[in-house]
This record gives sequence, C-alpha cells and structure tokens, in this order.
Amino acid sequence: MSMERAFRFGRAQHLVGVAGLPDAATPAAPVGVIVLNAGMVHRVGPFRLHVELTRRLNADGYPTLRFDLSSLGDSSAADEAGSQAQQVKADVADAMSLLASHAGCSRFVLLGLCSGAQNAHGVALDEPRVAGAIFLDGYAYRTLGFRLRHYLPRLWSGSRWQRFISRRLQARANQGDDVFAVRFPPREQVQRELTAMLDRGLKLHFIYSGGVTRYFNHPRQFRECFGRLADRPQISARLFAGSDHTYALKVDRQRLLDDIAAWLRDNFPISGGSNP
Repeated sequence: MSMERAFRFGRAQHLVGVAGLPDAATPAAPVGVIVLNAGMVHRVGPFRLHVELTRRLNADGYPTLRFDLSSLGDSSAADEAGSQAQQVKADVADAMSLLASHAGCSRFVLLGLCSGAQNAHGVALDEPRVAGAIFLDGYAYRTLGFRLRHYLPRLWSGSRWQRFISRRLQARANQGDDVFAVRFPPREQVQRELTAMLDRGLKLHFIYSGGVTRYFNHPRQFRECFGRLADRPQISARLFAGSDHTYALKVDRQRLLDDIAAWLRDNFPISGGSNP
C-alpha cells in the first residue's frame, strides 16, 4: 500500500509536488522515481499521464515524486541567479533530498517527456545519485535510413509533393514564430554524454512515439544514431509508432505504463531487503 502526500519544499520552499510514499510494511525499493515536467505542462502531465504513471509505480512499490520545476505549475521562481540548466539541477537535487528523507531512497530514476527528457539527460550526466533514466521522445537524429524511409514513399505521389511544398512555404512564412523550439546538441556530444552515463553504471531506457516522426521513424534508427552504444546491456530503446507525442489515448498510455513498469522491475527489482 502507498499514500500520496503534497509537499512544499526546496531551498526557498518554492517547489510544489506530490509524493507517492509506501507504507512501513512495503519492502524497500531500490530506487525512487522522479517525474519532470513535460515542457510547460503542470506536474499532472499531458492527459494526466504523470498521475497515472506514478500511481501505477506506487502500486508496484516504488516511491515517486511528480513536481513542478521552478516557475512552472504551482512552483514559484527561485530567488537565485543561474542558468536554466543550473536551476533544473538544483530543483531535482531538492526533489531527491525530499524523497530520500520521506522514503529512504538513496538512488533515483529520472523520467521526462520531450523537454523533460532533455532535462533528465542534463541532470543524469552530473548527479551521482541518479541510477537510471527513462527518456520519452528524447534525443535522436535524422540518419540516412530515416531519410530513405521518409522520402522514398513520397517520391511517386503528386499530392504529397504538393503538401510538402505548401508546408515548406508556410514554414518559411512563419520562420521565427516557434519561440519554444529547442535545438538538439550535436550528436557526437550526446553520444559522449550517454557513454559517460553508461560508464558510471546508469541504466537508460529510450521510448519514442509516433508523434516525433519528423526525426525518428523506425526502431532501427536508435542504432543508426548511436552505433555500438546500442549494444551496451544497460541501454534500451522502444518505438510506439501508433502513439502520439502526449499519449492522448488511454490504450496508448496503458501500453506505455506497462513498458515502464516492466523496465523498472527488470532493472531495479524490489526485494525484501534494504536499498543497495
């Protein structure tokens, strides 16, 4: 059994989150799971994804925390200087300390969708308490295979060419309007950073949806992007091609939750002993 409890916490008591805490009779979990905001979406997540996910993991025995980063949702701005990346790292460090004090966790798995995946990547790179991360629609790069799969079926369709030209003209007309667009860092940089995480023993799980076909369109593409890194036993990747980016359909959310729960059981199984 577990209970949910709302907290105001952080260096300035400016962060707000909801923790799922196991009762005293529940076997100790090897990790706590911290769920980060998806873009500017409140901590409940798109279509309450984060609520359903954390409650599912609570039922499996994992302590969880879904919270709003500084200046998002119910959290106020932190009264300190620093870059956005530094602020995210400080916020997540506070979240880890909260879950450690109330659930006894010493190691953590981070989970994020879209910009949340990018934030999880940045924190996992430097934070020694992170044992794993789940990246939903995280970093990936267009490869030769991607371009062949994307463009070859369109070569023989006049109507698709018309739509393509129309979209290109519209994109040019709207250039500069997408103020929330985020440019991925160079692939070589991400590959080095993932290698560093794996060398530290982190376990990483990438899940891509059909909502990011503009840059990822086949399960094989992860290997095309990152080469022999995909052979490392601590890293895995999945594609749910039928799901949209925010998992709007309940059947898609259920499939996602099942996959995440299974990955956690395989990599961080709950036993009756104390945390490793």
